[in-house]
Amino acid sequence: MELRVFTEPQQGATYTDLLRVARCAESAGYGAFFRSDHYLKMGSVSGLPGPTDAWVTLGGIARETSTIRLGTLVTAGTFRLPGPLAITVAQVDEMSGGRVDLGLGTGWYAEEHAAYGVPFPPLAERFDRFEEQLEIITGLWGTPEGETFDYEGRHYQISDSPALPKPVQRPRPPLVLGGKGKKRTPELAARFADEFNLPFVDMETAAEQFERVDRAAVAAGRRAGDILRSAALVLCVGRDEPEVARRAAAIGREVPELRENGLAGTPGEIVDRIGQWRERTGVRRLYLQVLDLADLDHLEVVASEVAPQLG
Repeated sequence: MELRVFTEPQQGATYTDLLRVARCAESAGYGAFFRSDHYLKMGSVSGLPGPTDAWVTLGGIARETSTIRLGTLVTAGTFRLPGPLAITVAQVDEMSGGRVDLGLGTGWYAEEHAAYGVPFPPLAERFDRFEEQLEIITGLWGTPEGETFDYEGRHYQISDSPALPKPVQRPRPPLVLGGKGKKRTPELAARFADEFNLPFVDMETAAEQFERVDRAAVAAGRRAGDILRSAALVLCVGRDEPEVARRAAAIGREVPELRENGLAGTPGEIVDRIGQWRERTGVRRLYLQVLDLADLDHLEVVASEVAPQLG
């Protein structure tokens, strides 16, 4: 079981805050540092000092870390054209020495699009565009050097592209897809995903969707289990009950609710809960949503008292 750190900087964080968390995660032995890709806060928090761009952030952190993997959960397809996004991710992959994962989705948060003037098509069109984006990004990265790439889609057209630069990772950085859609989502995952992630769902929902993805993968000529299963869960761990309660209060949540919907409790409870997730859903990777970015001891508790028990 690999543990990754997942942050939500739109809720209020500077680049310096994120770098501090990434460095702590790296030194503590986590597998990756991930961040959301949002331009507007959610809920009652102030969001100050304002949003940071996901790929600008990861490019900076790439140069100030050395081993930890970096990525988005997930980049909104509505935010960036597919050709420039392929360039951006390839560049950050080079800046990091080949440590980037690309999580990509359709985009869903209508209010942030309105707040910053980003077009927000209806869901069906977003899925159509998303499929073309995946075809273009993988097509650009997969085109041999010295050859060109062309694409004629309904929403995007590419002509005589040199398809450069190439990522350091070959054939490409891992692609993380996810979501609860029952038809198109599994079909797209079967075609493009290296990893399928389900954020903030219960075990039964996750198990059912992972099975749909596996069936779609087999239908597409892949093997069941080829696509790595992962989940994202909010984290609230304490060495004792008072510490659990303090950390829950710091993020404005109740301990019973977090125990039910996330990973909350003492280290022993967390180990048991992760075991339940692994047995019921087959997940091999967990993204731990850390909402209090000033509390680096939170990461240390998991690294020292939970991770060694997971095997």
